[in-house]
Amino acid sequence: MNTFSILLALSITILLHLAQCHIIDEHTDLDLVELELDQKALKLKQSRFRVYWHDIQSGNHPSSMPIVKPVTKMGFGQVNMMDNPLTLGPELSSKAVGKAQGFYGMASQEELGLLMAMNFFFTTGKYNGSSITILGRNAVFDHVREMPVIGGSGLFRWARGYVQARTHDLVLKSGDATVEYTIYVMHY
Repeated sequence: MNTFSILLALSITILLHLAQCHIIDEHTDLDLVELELDQKALKLKQSRFRVYWHDIQSGNHPSSMPIVKPVTKMGFGQVNMMDNPLTLGPELSSKAVGKAQGFYGMASQEELGLLMAMNFFFTTGKYNGSSITILGRNAVFDHVREMPVIGGSGLFRWARGYVQARTHDLVLKSGDATVEYTIYVMHY
């Protein structure tokens, strides 16, 4: 092989490598999407409000019912699906403001400790059509339980915060409960 052939082969190899790199760069550029946020347009808001959650397991129209049966006498493993009313006051007859939809499961073998996964979906007023998502541990017999707000929709889009739950009324025989939820949430 002469010098000319070696230089030609080397040049072609370099050109093919550069062309391949250019093609890869073009595909990478197509996959990139930049999101620019105008910090002045996004103003962080803080909301605090109180609702009452009614878990009704008795009667002809329960709002919560077991979908997975317990595996122990203490109830461990039971999962309930819910579509519970949310009201402004502790009485079920007070003004309805939304629904708590989701499930809770008996997650502790030693105490009445629940895993709560639910959306508070609001149906009236300023927050009509908006929701917040709550996911956390609920030790039912603690005076105050705190669970995180992990997101939301509508006016609560990008929400972060927490709720404090306090049992207002619990009927052990039927399982019916009324719980006061105070919601502290930051959102845009």
